[in-house]
Parts: sequence; structure tokens; C-alpha cells
Amino acid sequence: MPEGPERSADDAAHHTAGDDVVERIYADGVAMVQLLGPQDRLLRVVEREHPDVQVHVRGNEITLRGSADAVARAHALVDELIALSRTGHGLDPSDVVSSDRILRGDSGQRPSEVLGEAILSSRGRIIRPKTLGQKGYVDAIDENTITFGIGPAGTGKTYLAMAKAVQALQRKEVSRIILSRPAIEAGERLGFLPGTLTDKIDPYLRPLYDALNEMMDPEIVPKLMASGTIEVAPLAYMRGRAQPLDANVLTPDGFVPIGSLKVGDFVIGSNGEPTAVLGVFPQGKKQVYRVGTQDGGATLACGEHLWTVTTRDDKRRGRSRVIQTSDMVGNLRASHYHRYELPLVEPVHMVAQPIPLDAYALGLLLGDGCITTRTTPTFCTADAELVERLSDCIPEIDVVHKDRYDYVLQRKGGGGRGGVITANPLTTIIRDLGLAGTTSSTKFVPSQYLVNSVEVRLALLQGLLDTDGGPVAQRSRSCRVQYTTTSARLRDDVVYLVRSLGGVAYVRTRAAEGRTPGVAGGRPVPYVHDAYVMDIRLPDHVEPFRLTRKRDRYRATPVGRPQRYVHSIEPAGEVETVCIQVAAEDSLYVTDDFLVTHNTLNDSFVVLDEAQNTTPEQMKMFLTRLGFGTRMVVTGDITQIDLPQGASGLRLVTRVLRDIDDIEFVYLTSDDVVRHTLVGRIVDAYTEYDEQRLASRREHDEASAFANRATRRGQQSRPGGPRDHLPKRGMS
Repeated sequence: MPEGPERSADDAAHHTAGDDVVERIYADGVAMVQLLGPQDRLLRVVEREHPDVQVHVRGNEITLRGSADAVARAHALVDELIALSRTGHGLDPSDVVSSDRILRGDSGQRPSEVLGEAILSSRGRIIRPKTLGQKGYVDAIDENTITFGIGPAGTGKTYLAMAKAVQALQRKEVSRIILSRPAIEAGERLGFLPGTLTDKIDPYLRPLYDALNEMMDPEIVPKLMASGTIEVAPLAYMRGRAQPLDANVLTPDGFVPIGSLKVGDFVIGSNGEPTAVLGVFPQGKKQVYRVGTQDGGATLACGEHLWTVTTRDDKRRGRSRVIQTSDMVGNLRASHYHRYELPLVEPVHMVAQPIPLDAYALGLLLGDGCITTRTTPTFCTADAELVERLSDCIPEIDVVHKDRYDYVLQRKGGGGRGGVITANPLTTIIRDLGLAGTTSSTKFVPSQYLVNSVEVRLALLQGLLDTDGGPVAQRSRSCRVQYTTTSARLRDDVVYLVRSLGGVAYVRTRAAEGRTPGVAGGRPVPYVHDAYVMDIRLPDHVEPFRLTRKRDRYRATPVGRPQRYVHSIEPAGEVETVCIQVAAEDSLYVTDDFLVTHNTLNDSFVVLDEAQNTTPEQMKMFLTRLGFGTRMVVTGDITQIDLPQGASGLRLVTRVLRDIDDIEFVYLTSDDVVRHTLVGRIVDAYTEYDEQRLASRREHDEASAFANRATRRGQQSRPGGPRDHLPKRGMS
């Protein structure tokens, strides 16, 4: 017989001894040490799993003696364990048991293929599936958007899902991890538990924290949680991403209360385009906060409402993050800078509607026109270019020079005397728009111009800025646009126009009282109305001016980009709330003051643990949070339901969603238990007990039903049965 070192690890000698078969397997020293385990622990597991095979080890040689079939099975097990050890897989007793079960099954897969796939390596430990069921579970997570892992405790449902989540984050397949579980095991409401919110929820989330700390550097986990990259929250808090019923949401027809929306309606997304509402979820009464921006915008949202923000560090890395309202409270400034920048909406595309007067012409008249209609409308300007543009925009009128800077807007051909007197068409339009009689302090933009196409709104703004606005260029600073009006209503309308085109507007007030009087005709003229001065920044692709001299000056200086930052967050009481889900790819929609927000989960890996304790309503709410680029894993054990009357959302969803593509249900059994081997036996014992109890109850129900049927038949066949005492029809 050749010496062990001269044989390969795969070589084996085979011969028969009587009725027994004897096989010898040779392995190199490293493989043999791995195969035996500390104090021959793994060898004893092999002997326990194959009691009809005698196993002897001497040096690098393993001898198997027994019947041909038994030796073949044991030989196959040893070969697979050697193959696993060569891949760097650290063998333990569970690997031996799992490998033997795989070989005894009819799956046709090799244990070295099933158990050799590493998911994650952390601090010298390699996380990988350890059973055939776990391998199928991991493959299902890779191949499906939503995966349900259902099985008894100890089968690795949550642990493997966490490992896949961390793996996806490290590979940059997702931008965040969201971990959740229902917090009802104690049968108590969180509000009645002692301590702070963290104290209340930590005991329920501790298994998730522990798993994270095992799979990642414990020093990194708090930083990722602080940045919103990892979110751990009870299901009840995860569902509350809501706004008050009267919070406004922008639609193609203008702003409407969010409480009036229904599935199928359209709202405006961050790209300015309409996007469908996929879900509307009432949230009940919740504490809400007023979230304000540095340019005066504000909206109301609950503490769990989501916001896409960018910090200075995020800008350098070219990324953004999603955090909750509560995460920003008390953390809004970094030194003297605003910390959280919000995305800006692209120019909003609303439903186009007919207008009676050219939008640019209306802007010019609101700026430098007299439209009281007591006399013929007039226009005052020193720019001949504006006079020409106004004349081109209103072909029905003649712009007639009256004085130095004054022009009269007469109807076409109406300058002569005599003939039939007809109304000035411009005067008629002004009256129809409700602008007749308005002065510089009461002018406004009619609603049909505010809720209209991008072209109409931009032309109107250009008319206003060509008259009462202008570029402001300062040394070493980017150029901005400044606009002034004495009408509070027109001020708000201009802010609306700027924001609807993707810009920002800062407003300050110059009080009339105390200001040095102006001079007109050599006489002092005191100010009567406060002036509202707006500093405006628009996106680079939006041209604010048509007047040549203003446009050239504006473009001669670098134009700064508009920015919106979260400036303040203050409690605003408790109100009825609702949340919506939209079909936009980034899940963003536009709320009050054109603020961009969202409340679904994009580019995330979401794990819902202990899902057997979710109600059907909670399960539906959770699954409909699914966003683009997101994967969900739902785990639970339907034999351990803590809900009253067993009304489990997990139990219901197995029937409702079982035939939908891209959703997979994986059922793990006691064979997949990877804790102490005693756990698997406990699970089997309880399963057998439940089956016996169910069979006994079924037999009892069948016997009771048979006895009831026999009793009814006997009563009907006896004379004077239960029907004989009834009075016949017609008898008293």
C-alpha cells in the first residue's frame, strides 16, 4: 500500500472483508485536521449520523467498514466535507448534519455547492447558508423583489436576511437599509411603557441591533444610523410618514388638500410632471411639526415623515440621503451653515388653459400700466423696446405716445372723432379678469395665469421683471434678480411663479413709515404703502428677462443656483393625518410652497421581522411602501402569533399574494434549524403534538356531526315526532 503522503486527498482504497465493504480515504494534513475537528468532535458527529458504519482514523487515512450502501453514503459525506474544507469553509457539527441531510435528500445538489456560497465575511467569520432550505431562501432573495421567509425559530430567517441587506449595501446595490418589526409581544401599547421612546422600543429591536453589530464594525453602525443609511424602527412608527389632511399637495390643476386625494388621482413629482397616486393611507391623529425653509416656505408633517436631503459632505460624494423629520430636530446647523438642503422641483407642468390676454403683456401692464379703467388704459416706460413688445402682444390696440414716458392704449382705429363708439377691447379684458380698478398696491395675477403651462407662467414673470425687476450683480458674488412691489397679493403671486419654475424667492419688507419721501415734479411725495423687495434665483435654463439690456447684464455675471434648506422644525400640535404613495420613480411629490418630499422607500433593502404579529392592515401598508430599486424580505413563524384571535397579516398574505410574479414564499422546516440540535427536536415535537391535536379535534367533530344526523333521522321517523304536535293548517 502506498504511503499517505504519496496519495492525493481524493484517492481511496476499496476491498471487501466478508460481507462488509472496507474503503480507505486519504486526505492531506490540513483537510484531515478540519475533518476531525477539535477533540475529534466532527468525527463523532459522522459516527452518530452513520451508526451502521465503523469509522477508524490513523494518520492521514480514514477507514470505513460496513454494508456497501452504508459505506457509500458515509464516503460521499466525507468527500463533501473535504471539499468544503478546501474552500476555506470552517467546519462545525451543523455542517456535518446539514451535508448528510442534503446527501440523503433527492435534490441532486452537492453540499459543497450549497454550503460553500459565502454571503458576508465579518471579523473572521463567514456567513453562508447551512442547509438546503437556507440556500433556497438566499437564492429567492437574489431573484425576487419580495421574499417571504416562513418557518420555526432557529432557521436563520432574520440572520440571513440581515446578511443579504448588509451585502447589498456594501456592494452599493441599495442606498439604505430599513429594519422593522412589530412591537406588540408584551401585549402593551408603547405609550404606556416607561422611559423615553428609545427605552420603549429598544427591547423589541435588540435582536436587529445585535445582528448588525456582528456583521459590521460596531463603530460604523451608529454613524450609518445617524446619517439615515440604516434605519431601525418598529412597524407602528414606520407607517406614520404622514401629513395633516389639510396640507396642500400640488396637482396638474393646482394645489389641493392631501385629504381629498384618492387612488388614481395625479400629483406633481419632483421632475415637474404628473405622477399617479398609488395608495392613500389614513394615519389617525399624530403629532405634527412645522418644517420651514430659509426662503419662508413651510409645511406640516409628522416626526416619521421622510425627506430627501443633501449635506455638504453628501455634495462632495455626489449623493443624497433620506431621513425623518425627527432626525433633523436640533441638528439643523453645521457651524453657521444650514445642514440639510432640499431638492427643488423642476418647472411644473400644469394643465394649459386659454387666456384672454397674452401673458407677457399682462406682466407689463401689472408692472407699469394704469388699469383702473376710469380712463383708457395707459402704459409708462422709458424703454422703447417694451412699447414695441407690448404693441406686438396686443394687436387689437394701438400704443399711442402721449407724453414723455406715457403711452395710451387705444383700440385699433379709435383715435379719430365720430363714428360708432365701441368698447376698448383691452378694457373689456381687464374687467373680465377682475383687475379693473386695481392700483399699484392692490394688483394681482388672475388664477388662470397662475395655474397654467410653463410657457404662460414664465412669460408673465418675464413681463413683471422687465418692468419692476432687474439683475443685481455684485463683485465676487453671483448675479440675482430683484423685484419690488407694493401689493402684498402680487408679492405672493410672484413668489408662487418663481417657485413653480424651480426657483427660490426671499422677501423683505421696507416699511412706508419713517422712509425718506421721494420727489416728483420737484415736490416731496411721502410713501403710503409698504414695499416688498424680493431677491430671486432661478435655474440656469430659465431666462428671467426679455428686455435686451437686462438680459445682457444678467448673463454677463455668473448666475447662482437656487437652493432651499431646512431652517426650522417646530411642534404644531396633534391632528388627523394621512399618507400617500405615488408612482414617481424617486417617490417624491410636491407639497405646500412647492416643497419636495416623499414617503416611500426607494433603493432600499427592507427587512420586516416577526411578521406573524402584523395585522392584515399593517401588512398591506408595509408592502405598498415598496419603491423603485427596493427589495423586501418578510420573515415570521405562523405558529407563534401573539395577536388576539390569531388575525395575522402574514397568514393572510400567503393566500392573497401566492400567485403574483416576483414574490416568493420560502418555507423553512426543522431540518433548517441551525441552532442547538435540540431546537430542531423541540420544533418536531410541537409539530407532532399540533398534528395529533388537530386530528383528534377533527375526529371529535366528525363523531358529533354523525350523532346529530342520527338523532335528526330518528326524530323524523318516529310517529309523534317533533312535527306531529304542530297544528295543521285551518285548525285552531
